[in-house]
Amino acid sequence: MAKKPYYITTAIAYTSGKPHIGNTYEAVLADAIARFKRKQGYDVFFQTGTDEHGQKIQEKAEKAGVTPQQYVDKVAGEIKGIWDLMGTSYDKFMRTTDAEHVKQVSKIFKKFYDQGDIYKGYYEGMYCTPCESFWTESQLVDGKCPDCGREVKPAKEEAYFFKMGKYADRLIEHINTHPEFIQPVSRKNEMMNNFLLKGLQDLCVSRTSFTWGAPVEFDDRHVIYVWLDALTNYVTGLGFDADGDHGENYKKYWPADLHLIGKDILRFHTIYWPIFLMALGEPLPKQVFGHPWLLMGDGKMSKSKGNVIYADDLTRLFGVDAVRYFVLHEMPFDNDGQITWELVTERFNTDLANVLGNLVSRTVAMIDKYFGGTVKKSLSANEQDPDAEFKATVSGVAAKVIAKADELRIADAISEIFTLFRRANKYIDETMPWALAKDESQKERLNDVLYNLSEAIQIGASLLDSFMPETSAKIFEAFGGTSRTLEECSSFGARESVTVKAIPPLFARIDFKTLQPEIDKIVAAQIAEANAASAPAKAEEKQEEKVPEISFDDFAKVQLRVGEIVACEAVPKSSKLLHETVKFGDEVRSIVSGIAKHYKPEEMVGKKVVFVTNLAPRKVCGVLSEGMILAAEDENGNLSLIVPDKDVASGANLG
Repeated sequence: MAKKPYYITTAIAYTSGKPHIGNTYEAVLADAIARFKRKQGYDVFFQTGTDEHGQKIQEKAEKAGVTPQQYVDKVAGEIKGIWDLMGTSYDKFMRTTDAEHVKQVSKIFKKFYDQGDIYKGYYEGMYCTPCESFWTESQLVDGKCPDCGREVKPAKEEAYFFKMGKYADRLIEHINTHPEFIQPVSRKNEMMNNFLLKGLQDLCVSRTSFTWGAPVEFDDRHVIYVWLDALTNYVTGLGFDADGDHGENYKKYWPADLHLIGKDILRFHTIYWPIFLMALGEPLPKQVFGHPWLLMGDGKMSKSKGNVIYADDLTRLFGVDAVRYFVLHEMPFDNDGQITWELVTERFNTDLANVLGNLVSRTVAMIDKYFGGTVKKSLSANEQDPDAEFKATVSGVAAKVIAKADELRIADAISEIFTLFRRANKYIDETMPWALAKDESQKERLNDVLYNLSEAIQIGASLLDSFMPETSAKIFEAFGGTSRTLEECSSFGARESVTVKAIPPLFARIDFKTLQPEIDKIVAAQIAEANAASAPAKAEEKQEEKVPEISFDDFAKVQLRVGEIVACEAVPKSSKLLHETVKFGDEVRSIVSGIAKHYKPEEMVGKKVVFVTNLAPRKVCGVLSEGMILAAEDENGNLSLIVPDKDVASGANLG
């Protein structure tokens, strides 16, 4: 019998920069769902990819001195590399610069225009470049973008508009008659009450103020606005054709079973996208799930805040499956989750090293020690306590995992699997194999206990392999087995005998103190990037000019403090700059100084020097500078740092 098709997508990642772990979470979550659906017997098509057009991309490319295509090629490659690093088993990596996609987007735009859904007009409003969104004054929050909180600028240009109101009533009816369409329910209520029921404004679908986008073929001054371009990837990636000559994948997999997206772009996927599909005469996706955010501590992860964590940094310190476990297990169904370096370490030690890793290593070691590596299916004539309850608990976990996964409650599904592993650890404490091993008459009983443990571990690993595939593969290697079907996971005692093989520890405990230096380095680099200033390096050069007089009040505004230089290094690609790490009491700052021709980095470490500490931070040659070192220079170019003549504590104020 043919497998039932299942089509799942992520939102395509915007190629404005490297995705952080919050963005990566979505790809890992989609992968976990796709893998589990395959295990359930579905014919899965999993699509992800990159969104590569728009004003923001064009501006970034210009700033980098490359073409937009060169810019997105680099970033798209980086995004794909991270998805691959995290083991995402996508079937298609979609790019909106793909020729076939661009062709179809232009055809879709023309189709909308020909059937009267699009008209040319004039737009005047406030524009947020990072969000690629127009807003009216009334929609702004404290004068800023209501989505991201950034500055907006007045924009006025000719544009084409889509008649959203033409399809609004039909969409409202669809949402009311398909309660599963928008999940979680709280997201559905938000879309209905905040947007649809208030009435939809016509949507701007073209731009003339930049050129990097799919062309409007019948009006060469316009490019297609990024959201119409981006959203259509879900069908063009399958082989949709605006003329009706669809590819086989489109015929097989559309409508999508699940669009997995972040809650911040729910409006685009549950209002604009369904309306576009209605205008095309195509069926709507079955479900759009707006997942919550992964927050850094208690705030949204943001490069501008310098609190970004990247997947490659995490995997380097903890391993791929440990990171997959954390992001999948720590994200609630409809509330934001939290991530910190400390929290990842804690979960690694408590759940992965203690619960799972220790269980596997203990069981393998005991089977090897007491039975030469092989145990057999029950040898005892009579089952003893607590075996019956233990077996029932283990064989009952599969049904619970399936139920949770079908509701997209992946964190809860993983919790059920780890409940199995915790129960197995308790079973060891209850049966005390080490005590049974001392009594020759208990040999059969010891065999049964260890066989039962091996079965529990293999069932748990089979359920876990959609979420932590590398770890499950290692467990199967240790127990000489293969992953079981979900049906097989519901019964106990599948193997007549089990022969184990010693493997390295799955997860060795980590002392957070050993990670701290590397984490400090990562955090410092992120802060430097986030607080980049636009001033070029040449601004550091000395310029002779007449110095105006200032009042005492002006001088009082300057904060002078003694700082102790605890680290110093040369700034790459600069012959004159040093990057100092400076301690001011309990505070540590990054400061860039143009003194490399006068001092070597190693000479600077340990010096206490006077700094200006209330300058606005800026980036110099890509390195954050949060202050200015004070030095005197004579007419011959000799330079001397301003240092206190007596030893004072770092952080001391001058005045």
